[in-house]
Amino acid sequence: MERTAGKELALAPLQGWGEETEDGAVYSVSLRRQRSQRSTPEGPGDDQAAIPAADTFLQYRTSKVRALRAARLERLVHELVSGDREQDPGFVPAFLATHQAFVPTARVLGFLLPPPPPPPPPPGVDSKRAERQDQSFSKNLRAVVSVLGSWLRDHPLDFRDPPAHQNLGSVRIFLDWAAPGGAEAREAEKLLEDFLEEAKREQAEEEQRLAWAGPLRAAQSPRSEFVEDFEEEESHSSEGPELLDFSVDEVAEQLTLMDVELFLRVRTCECLGSMWSQRDRPGAAGISPTVRATVAQFNAVTSCVLGSVLATPGLAASQRAQRIEKWIRIAQRCRELRNFSSLRAILSALQSNPIYRLKRSWGAVSREALSTFRKLSQIFSDENNHLSCRAVLSQEETTEGPHDDGCLPGSLPSKLPPGPVPYLGTFLTDLVMLDTALPDMLKGNLINFEKRRKEWEILARIQQLQQRCQLYSLSPRPPVLAALRAQHQLSEEQSYRVSRVIEPPAASCPSSPRIRRRISLTKCLRSCPGRRTLPLVGVPGIHPHQPPVCLQGLLHPVLETETLLLAVLQPPQGPRAPPTSCL
Repeated sequence: MERTAGKELALAPLQGWGEETEDGAVYSVSLRRQRSQRSTPEGPGDDQAAIPAADTFLQYRTSKVRALRAARLERLVHELVSGDREQDPGFVPAFLATHQAFVPTARVLGFLLPPPPPPPPPPGVDSKRAERQDQSFSKNLRAVVSVLGSWLRDHPLDFRDPPAHQNLGSVRIFLDWAAPGGAEAREAEKLLEDFLEEAKREQAEEEQRLAWAGPLRAAQSPRSEFVEDFEEEESHSSEGPELLDFSVDEVAEQLTLMDVELFLRVRTCECLGSMWSQRDRPGAAGISPTVRATVAQFNAVTSCVLGSVLATPGLAASQRAQRIEKWIRIAQRCRELRNFSSLRAILSALQSNPIYRLKRSWGAVSREALSTFRKLSQIFSDENNHLSCRAVLSQEETTEGPHDDGCLPGSLPSKLPPGPVPYLGTFLTDLVMLDTALPDMLKGNLINFEKRRKEWEILARIQQLQQRCQLYSLSPRPPVLAALRAQHQLSEEQSYRVSRVIEPPAASCPSSPRIRRRISLTKCLRSCPGRRTLPLVGVPGIHPHQPPVCLQGLLHPVLETETLLLAVLQPPQGPRAPPTSCL
């Protein structure tokens, strides 16, 4: 039976072989098949004659590949310096990206930075032996300098420890001795200057904020909190244009600009499940600040949509439908800009109970807008572990820009399109699930580094997206940004009560929608029996049905402002449905 070259190439280039244990460390062993050359059988005849494809064959060579799977901390740090980077190129970046989950930076430096060199040998000692020791020490020194250079370049915030930045100081002292004047030493010096400059700037901003906040707040008289918020909304609306007064492109571009800036600041180590899952514990307010900022922006966009649609209760259904349609167009423009963060935030607000239950308003929405809304909602369907969203994001990541006329077919594009800006909650959920499923330690008190490799695969994807997001070239529009900040935001409970004022529940419907306790990026999930409960990231699920159509009936009369305030401030009459638990 003949076997063609194509069938040979279809075999897996890397096949698992087993495990090996060496000096208390566990290695996974694989066999790598590499093509060496293409050969043809020799025989009499013309050398230039064509040889049938069936007579050709391929030659391969098989090599053994080892990857560290589990070891103690000392061995892991030793592998940073002495490991074979050709055999295991992912070890160093995986360790540097995930070490915060199992060991602090100071302890790693304690193992990594070598002690001073030994004194020169006394006269009469074997000079060749001393020379070999010096060469080994110099080789180890160069490897340490290389690791520190990668660490400073790829994860500079690991060395931020105000006010003294002791870890960075230790690295500077070592590099000034081991590689004086080198690129690594200059990088450490510049990083320290940046940290000190940032501290001065933050201190000046804090002093200015306290100087302005004190006298103004002391002069105010005590008043109702909601009345103050309501009057603040009116003052903002009288000072400048509202958010929806701007064009669809302007709003979508400014939302994308804000999301890009926050996403670029995200530290990938803060996304690790072992860190992000601790955010709600007492005393953990400072955990994962860059991820919290992204979550806050997501929730702010959701609140802006709720506030702009529900803030004016006296609008007719057709007028409110126009606002819903404009937010759908803004969401579509975010999709075109490849901004999946604000896209999901807008859809989450439109799918929330306070807006979704407005049957008359949705009944006045055009068919074209409803069709767009359904198509966008399908992107974030929660079926098959959000398979649709993952597929769309992967497709956007592989999208290439236009080729130059002089580019050869199959070559890389001259310019990649910017983005996409991902919905970070998908990655956070995967990392929390991974942290729950795999143990941190294995038998023999060994660190499970295989778990860190799997985490690194997700973190590396986030870093690649951050590099692509640097290609955005959006300019800030101060009027639009001011309108975004000035947009009045209702709480979740207030939003639902205002929604009930706009369209009271039908008398024939005994079960009204309950108040959603969370319209935010964070939710909880009940874990399996016998395991601890860990928070996961997500948003309210996509409603499986289309927005409700308008029912026959008369519109309620326009409510005065005073009536609205009473309806919002006072709880609804009658028995109150128990709040849904966050499980």
